[in-house]
Amino acid sequence: MDRLIQPKSLVRSELWRYISQENGVSQQTTLTMISRDPKVCLITGATSGIGKAAAISLARQGFKLVLVGRAQEKSEKVRQGIKEVLPNSTPEVYIGDLSSRQSIGALAKDIRSAHPRIDVLINNAGGIFGSRVLTAEGIEYTFALNHLGYFSLTNRLLDTLQAAGDARIVNVSSQVHKFSKIDLGDLSSSGGYNAMKAYAQSKLANLLFTYELSRRLAGTKITVNALHPGGVRTNFGRELPGLAGIFFRHFGLFLRSPEKGAETLIWLASSDQVAGVTGKYFLDKREIRSSNISYDLALAKQLWDVSSKLTALD
Repeated sequence: MDRLIQPKSLVRSELWRYISQENGVSQQTTLTMISRDPKVCLITGATSGIGKAAAISLARQGFKLVLVGRAQEKSEKVRQGIKEVLPNSTPEVYIGDLSSRQSIGALAKDIRSAHPRIDVLINNAGGIFGSRVLTAEGIEYTFALNHLGYFSLTNRLLDTLQAAGDARIVNVSSQVHKFSKIDLGDLSSSGGYNAMKAYAQSKLANLLFTYELSRRLAGTKITVNALHPGGVRTNFGRELPGLAGIFFRHFGLFLRSPEKGAETLIWLASSDQVAGVTGKYFLDKREIRSSNISYDLALAKQLWDVSSKLTALD
């Protein structure tokens, strides 16, 4: 398998400076990665924003990238962009609709066939949508993409993560979860749709899922953590109606860059500082506390059961 760079081609100190780029990865870990088959990192939502920034940084660290996107042309453009910056890298692209139960099943099957071992899974794909739309399975799109996409893909790839030994799962959530509660009786917002409310609910679901999965993986070498990337300057939310859309369109310049927003994501995926850490929530490389309801054990189990049924996991 191709390496990103060959250790003999650079002086040891120069090699370390080239790859690390202040992401908190130890010199020993990086040199170990490039002296054997590279670690495999799967990233969803890698065609823009913090996902794209993380993909470029992790490729520089020597990870073998598996990029999951919905649009073939856009995904291929990102793959080619990484290749131009790092000619010896070998990123792969897989196309799938992470709001679709059927598409996720097919996607996971293809990835498992090509990659029996995955070292890092980054669940990042998501969005906020101005109107209520249902998926082919009759599920509200925001909840289906932002939560069920994480839940279904992760569970269907667990054996590949176990095969890696020390594997990591990183889930992108948001501080807006603090303004939400989950109505298990109306996850599809049939009682009235509000874009920010639906988004906040999905981000709370990300945390409930993260904590419950960490409990279920106790005794394994797989860790799972979540993060808030901060307000990031992307196209997120710009098509929303009303005040929310005005904010994202006109105040985006004051938000942090995708590269800055991706720092904690990259750190959780690669740093020795969080080796073995699991079931936590982070902002700016610091553990923080999420909302009280996100730690509700009974609610987390109930959401898990509902999610299993909605994704046909059983």
